[in-house]
Amino acid sequence: MKHSKIIMTAVCGLILVAVLCAGCTSTSSSAAVPVGADDSSGTMTTITDGMGRSVTVPVAPDRVVCSGPGCLRYLTYLQAEDCVVGVDDMEIKESIFDARPYAIANPQFSTLPMIGEFRGNDDPEKVVACNPQVIFKTYCTEASVADELQEKTGIPVVALQYGDLGNNRALMDQSLRLMGTVMGNDDRAEAVIAYFDTLTVDLNTRTEGIAEADRPTVFVGGIAHSGPHGFQSTQPAYPPFIFVNARMLSEGPQTAYANIAQEKIIAFDPEIIFVDLSTLQTTPSAVDELNDDPSYAAMTAVQAGEVYGVLPYNWYSVNQGSVMADAYFIGAVLYPDAFSDVDPAKKADEIYTFLVGEPVFDEMNGLFENKAFKRISLE
Repeated sequence: MKHSKIIMTAVCGLILVAVLCAGCTSTSSSAAVPVGADDSSGTMTTITDGMGRSVTVPVAPDRVVCSGPGCLRYLTYLQAEDCVVGVDDMEIKESIFDARPYAIANPQFSTLPMIGEFRGNDDPEKVVACNPQVIFKTYCTEASVADELQEKTGIPVVALQYGDLGNNRALMDQSLRLMGTVMGNDDRAEAVIAYFDTLTVDLNTRTEGIAEADRPTVFVGGIAHSGPHGFQSTQPAYPPFIFVNARMLSEGPQTAYANIAQEKIIAFDPEIIFVDLSTLQTTPSAVDELNDDPSYAAMTAVQAGEVYGVLPYNWYSVNQGSVMADAYFIGAVLYPDAFSDVDPAKKADEIYTFLVGEPVFDEMNGLFENKAFKRISLE
């Protein structure tokens, strides 16, 4: 009997060792998966991100964070806003001004945990505390920035090149497709890309055949760039003007923001002026300058009362939907016949509803003294 007990004890010991070894093997295997990357379904994939990095991510994650300007905007365009578990502090700050349609349509973003300061200044500990499966990150200056965040958090980082609707359209499309692939939402990414294609073609079709003599000269002032500015702040290659083939002041680099000398604006003497309403955040605003500076009083547009407000679009990077909404309004002002079937405010809400899920024009306009898409009365 005693011998039997010894045998049973030995057997039990062997079983226990086997169990412990099996447990060690399992732990070693799962450690190969990045922290936060849930591979319980075995659905992991490797992608090449916008910085050329090879990143292994879970397929169709349901917990993600977006770091950097515009990142959360693109995720919203892809209808994946419900997967967001943490945000930049930009999404939490309160302001009487806000020109971010995606944020207005999704007030829940302001209640989410903060992952770091705005412009992608992440706090790795706060990121980890949100337990995301993937980190999307825009405006990486170099691949090492994404590598460092991934190393500190153990969470896959997908770097994106933000792009735009102009010369960098390919980068924008690439980012939407990349984000769509990771989120398992490729069809929506293609639908967004196709929608922007449809809008740009429509704008060009309406305006490309208009004779040069029938195109009023135009200027836009008060353009935001790293904050609000006065009337002399402009964008020589202002996208809404380009989309409607407008005759604009050709001054300075065509892809950069510029502060144009007052004398040059007066000498150009535009027939129609548009004011980016982000300027209302500063004193004096572009509207104040047009009202109070006698140097501007003799300009053709001021004399004729041809001064109009447009929605800001450069707000935590470019709001692509607002670019297109402004283009339709500007087209309607410059070429009424070509846009006779367009109500700019309704068109804006059509665009916002498609991109961010809500018609937010009225709410956003209200934040800017209801001056958008109408003539600005100068005293």
